[in-house]
Amino acid sequence: MKGPFVIAVDGPAASGKGTIAKRLGEAFGLPVLDTGLLYRAVGVLSQRTGDLKDPEICASAAATLTAEQLDDPRLRTREAGELASQVAVHPHVRSELLEFQRTFASQEDGAILDGRDIGTVICPEAPAKLYVTATPEVRAERRWRQLQAQGEAVSLDEVLADIRRRDARDGGRDDAPMRPAPDAVLLDTSEMTIEQAADAARRIVEAARARWEAS
Repeated sequence: MKGPFVIAVDGPAASGKGTIAKRLGEAFGLPVLDTGLLYRAVGVLSQRTGDLKDPEICASAAATLTAEQLDDPRLRTREAGELASQVAVHPHVRSELLEFQRTFASQEDGAILDGRDIGTVICPEAPAKLYVTATPEVRAERRWRQLQAQGEAVSLDEVLADIRRRDARDGGRDDAPMRPAPDAVLLDTSEMTIEQAADAARRIVEAARARWEAS
């Protein structure tokens, strides 16, 4: 008996994976979890209660996290993104959030999860896996425009530095480093509009679902 049809959408910050995951959710009628919000929430909570370098404080925040806390608009800020990358280096934080993500993925009809280690760690058996990426410069401009729209005063150079720093931290951590799963389809969105990227992702998933249904 087949399990749920899970779509894993991984990739670095501002690659477009979040928007692509939402579009896939609409196309396939599946719930979507932005797993980055989990780490952003843990980062914000940990900063309020103590030192982000203290793994016990961060793990405690992760253990008490609820779905309702993910609706906080402060989680979409530049600061929250940086905090997320800092707490994600703690193995105990990742292990606390593992069950939250796998429970979401186990829904009967399936689910879509976007993050950095979905296809490699959270759902390695997912029938459909994408690794969405773009050049650091393109991703920085996208994030800068987003932050400008939110009213955050920050320069493009600062955002690019943030992007490069997060890439190094996320890709270099010992526990669940950011990298494509061996069987993930690479989708470079550097030269694509969001409509083109979403359409390409949909076609990738349709092909994966056809193989899954035929197996």
